[in-house]
Order: sequence, then C-alpha cells, then structure tokens
Amino acid sequence: MMNKMMNLNELVKKSYNIRKDVINMLARAGSGHLGGSLGMADIFTVLYFSELRHDPNNPKWDLRDRLVLSNGHVAPVWYATLSNAGYFPKEELFTLRQFGSRLQGHPSRLNGLPGIESSSGSLGQGLSIALGMAISAKYLNKSYRIFCLMGDGEMQEGNIWEAIMAAGHYQLDNLLAIVDRNKLQIDGDTEQVMALEPLKEKIIYFNWNVLECNGNDISSLLECLQLISWSQKPTFIIAHTTMGKGVKSIENNHLWHGKAPNMDEAQKFLIELDEYYKEKYKLLS
Repeated sequence: MMNKMMNLNELVKKSYNIRKDVINMLARAGSGHLGGSLGMADIFTVLYFSELRHDPNNPKWDLRDRLVLSNGHVAPVWYATLSNAGYFPKEELFTLRQFGSRLQGHPSRLNGLPGIESSSGSLGQGLSIALGMAISAKYLNKSYRIFCLMGDGEMQEGNIWEAIMAAGHYQLDNLLAIVDRNKLQIDGDTEQVMALEPLKEKIIYFNWNVLECNGNDISSLLECLQLISWSQKPTFIIAHTTMGKGVKSIENNHLWHGKAPNMDEAQKFLIELDEYYKEKYKLLS
C-alpha cells in the first residue's frame, strides 16, 4: 500500500512535474486536451500522493481505493500522474495517441495500462460507474473508497443526476465525487450553454454532503479532504479551478479545451509554467 504522505513542498513539485509532462506529451502527440488537464493537475497530485490508498507495485490490490475519471478527455493528466507515481515508465508518456499505444486519447481499461479502473470518453457516465462500484463495495463489506472525477460541462447530462439521486438514496458514504468547476466547456461558458447554478444547493437536496475548495491550491484541497466524515452520506466536492492553470496565456480560454500546443508553443508554455511556480510557490527560484 502506498502510505507515504508527501508534505506540501513535495506535492507542489509533483504538480509541477505533472504539468510539464502534460505539455510535453501533448506537443509530441500533436493532439489532445490541454486546458482541462492543466486545470486538474493539483487535484490529481493531491489524490495520488496524499489521499488515495493504492500501490503502483500491486495495481490490482483488492483493498485499493478506486478512481473513476468521467471526463476522460483529460486523460493526459491522469497518465502523467500515474507515471509520476510509478505505474509505468515516463518514456511511455510520449506514445500518447499513437497506434498500438496503451495511452489512447481517452482511457481504456482494456489496453492493459495499470491503474485504469474504467474506460471513459462518452461524458456523463462516470458517476454511474462509480455508483455501481460503491454499491458493490457495500454489498461485499469492503473498506475501499470510490473517487469519481467529473467535468462541470458533463453535469448537464441527465445520467449524472440519476446517479446523484441514487447515491443519496442509498447513503453511499464510501463515494466521493469531485467536479472540476472551471465554468467552461467546449462551447464556452457553462452558465450560457446550460446553467448549473445553484449547483451546491441542488446536490445538497439530493442528500449529499457538499464541500467547496480552490481546486488549484494544494493546501485548500488538503484541508477540504480532511473535512470529509465518510459516514451516512456521499460527499461532493466542488473544486473551483482555472482551465489551463499555470500557463497564463491560455488560462480561461475555452478554445484550448481540446487543443494541443505545437513545439514552439510548448516551449513558451513551459517558460510560463516556470514563472507561475516561481511566483506562487517560490519553486525553481
């Protein structure tokens, strides 16, 4: 079991490396989803290096926590995180989206990549998959927890709300859902495409515990996770993030939802990333 919890400085360095890997692998692939991957890097860092019970040397460990990625298009940040956690060599990141690669544009558990619990790509399905896993764990009296990551745009899907209703009804306190609330989707502002607000109040009405945090601040994420009681109700975290976080020139630009940088842009973005970490965390100074 992976039980070494990293301190804040170590987590910051991990998030930096993960963002670097995302930029480099997408530039090499020439396609992929950059904005959301950069925006969710801190969430993945905190989960894999501080919160989840998992073992890269034993990916099928029976008592591991399960993570379901519903917004599968941000697979690059998941792949980068798994590689940095030791699930597979970092060199494999540069096979992203190639024919025969285990790292396809959307994750597939059938490709043999360790750490992938479920296939995803069609939006709106992940929470229902996580719901099934949580019910199964309860039925089998297993102690592992289920984590489901979602994009806020996919919360416009009806399937999500059916799963929210069922999880509250069955009091699945082994289930945690985290939404990447950057308020952007491929067509623009979520509140213009199909308004979600008041999001917190809606989920509370379905019998969930709801927490909010800054999803681009590692300390805020850590504090939020400490507040979860894991009893009586499922928990929903609204993680407020910025699409493209760390690369100032593309932040909050929905046009970078599904766009990869060319090699020149990647070099520019890496410089901006260094500047972000120097300013926010005094890293690399």
